[in-house]
Amino acid sequence: MRVVFCCTDTKAEPWLEGLGQALPGASIEVWQPGAAPADFAVVWAPPQQFLDEQPGLKALFNIGAGVDALLKLRLPAGAKVVRLDDAGMSVQMAEYVCHAVIRHFREFDRYEADMREGRWSFRKPRSRADFPVGVMGLGVLGARVAQALSVFEFPVHGWSRTPKALEGVRTHHGDGGFQTFLSSCRVLVNLLPLTPDTRDILNRQTLGRLMPGGYLVNVARGAHLVEDDLLALLDSGHLAGATLDVFRTEPLPTEHPFWRHPKLTLTPHTSARTLRDESIAQIAGKIRALQAGQPVAGVVDPVRGY
Repeated sequence: MRVVFCCTDTKAEPWLEGLGQALPGASIEVWQPGAAPADFAVVWAPPQQFLDEQPGLKALFNIGAGVDALLKLRLPAGAKVVRLDDAGMSVQMAEYVCHAVIRHFREFDRYEADMREGRWSFRKPRSRADFPVGVMGLGVLGARVAQALSVFEFPVHGWSRTPKALEGVRTHHGDGGFQTFLSSCRVLVNLLPLTPDTRDILNRQTLGRLMPGGYLVNVARGAHLVEDDLLALLDSGHLAGATLDVFRTEPLPTEHPFWRHPKLTLTPHTSARTLRDESIAQIAGKIRALQAGQPVAGVVDPVRGY
C-alpha cells in the first residue's frame, strides 16, 4: 500500500513519521512530480498536476475542515474525498466562538480600550435574554459550538439545511426556516460549508434581518461574506460589530479596510487548527477500514459540497 502526502505549506516530516508508525508496512512518501501511483493521499490544497498524475487513488484525506478548494479541482474518477470528523477542532472552535460572543456581550473590548487610556469605568450588566445567538451550520463543529454556548445560558438557535435536534438549542431548517432563524438572533455565528448555495450568504439582506445591534462571528470561509455589505451595516449602526477569522483573500491585504475599522476584531484563520496526532490516528483508522472494505465516516458528497 502506498500513501502520498501532498500538503501546501505544511511541514511533511512529522506527518510522514506519524503515518509510518500508524500504518506499519505501508510506503509513505511526499509526492513529487512523476511519482509512482499511490492508493491513498493525504492532502491540503494540492495542485491539479498531482491529481492528474494519480488517477488510481482510492481516497483523498483532507487535513482541514473545509473541502471547497479541493472540490474545485478535477478529481480522479472513483476517488472518495474524506474530511476529518473532528480531530480536536470542535473544542477549539467552541473556545473561539464562546470567547468572541462573551467578549462582545460583556463589553470586554470597551473595558480594554478604557483601561489602555487610563479610564476606570463600569457598564450596566446586559441580559442574556436580549442576546440570542444563532449558529448557521449544525455539523460536527456547529453542533459543538451551539451546545457550548447554551452552557452559558444564552438563548441558542441553530439552522441547517435538513432537520436536526440538539439539546438546549432551538433548531430551524431549510429555506422555510431561514428567515425566522435570522430574525430570532442578535448574534450570528457562521459555520456553514462553502458551496455554490452558501457563497455570499452573509449579505445585506441576511445580516439586515438580525436584531438591531447585531453581531457577526464568521469562522467558516471568507467567501461567505459580502464585505462591502458588512461595512455598510456596521457604519449604519445596524450591526454593532463582528469577529472575523476568515477572509476572501488570505493573508488579508495590508490596504484592506477591515484592518482599520473600529468595530471589527480580526484573527488570522486560527479559530480551529488541525491537530496532527489526532488527525493521523483518524486517517490511519479510515485507511485500514477502506482496505478491509468497510464504510467510513466523513465521505464528502461532491454534489452537496460537504
